Amino acid sequence: MKIVQISDIHVGSQFREEVFDQVIDEVNIIHPSAIIVTGDLTNEGLMQEYEKCKAKIAKFKTEKIIAISGNHDYRNTGYLLFKKFFPFESVNQLGSNVVLATLGTARPDRDEGEVGYRQNLWLERTMKKYPKKIKILAMHHHLVGIPDSGTDRVTVIDAGDVLRTAISSNVNLVLCGHKHRPWIWNFGNLLVVNAGTASSERMRGFFENTYNIITIDKNKIRVDLKIVGGKTMPLQNLVTNYTRFGEE
Repeated sequence: MKIVQISDIHVGSQFREEVFDQVIDEVNIIHPSAIIVTGDLTNEGLMQEYEKCKAKIAKFKTEKIIAISGNHDYRNTGYLLFKKFFPFESVNQLGSNVVLATLGTARPDRDEGEVGYRQNLWLERTMKKYPKKIKILAMHHHLVGIPDSGTDRVTVIDAGDVLRTAISSNVNLVLCGHKHRPWIWNFGNLLVVNAGTASSERMRGFFENTYNIITIDKNKIRVDLKIVGGKTMPLQNLVTNYTRFGEE
């Protein structure tokens, strides 16, 4: 099974439309089982941005598209529009062996994310229903700090509670966006994967537009980084070979 994670499209003033059109072409060649968009589909949460983004997303050829709201989508009461344009289920069965749960971390007129007690309790109860499946959790805000991505003041403010729940519930993979910086943290049985920005001109740390390709085969998870218009490489290589920009 192949799953594509796209994040931080930012339709609006930051949007690189020709880049996103290339993303569509590349992903349609892969023909993944599902596409997960981890937030910030729009830049200001405006009606015309939602309309344009909906038209672009409709060009993907896949069995399932799951879109999660980001803090930019909630701007200007955009939270009233998101579910209209991008309705989704909180729990998704992907094939026979994979379950995906989504958490809403965006809040109106706030940049930081929050899961909250009720969602955290829901996550714990939900994941226990699938003891033998590969479990994926998707959200917009990142759970763990990422190098060269600026201050962490806009992370999930209750990240510790969410991480505890994810580990105790045997979640295998957490997918995040928000920071426009691709990265992966390997905690043994848990991978925390951050996507870069697919089509925003505002990139951090890794100065290319990217998305992630997740391959699940016989209970093994592989995450590759795809540079738009460029090469594909294991996301772990970015961490292993990491040097700060400008350093030898």
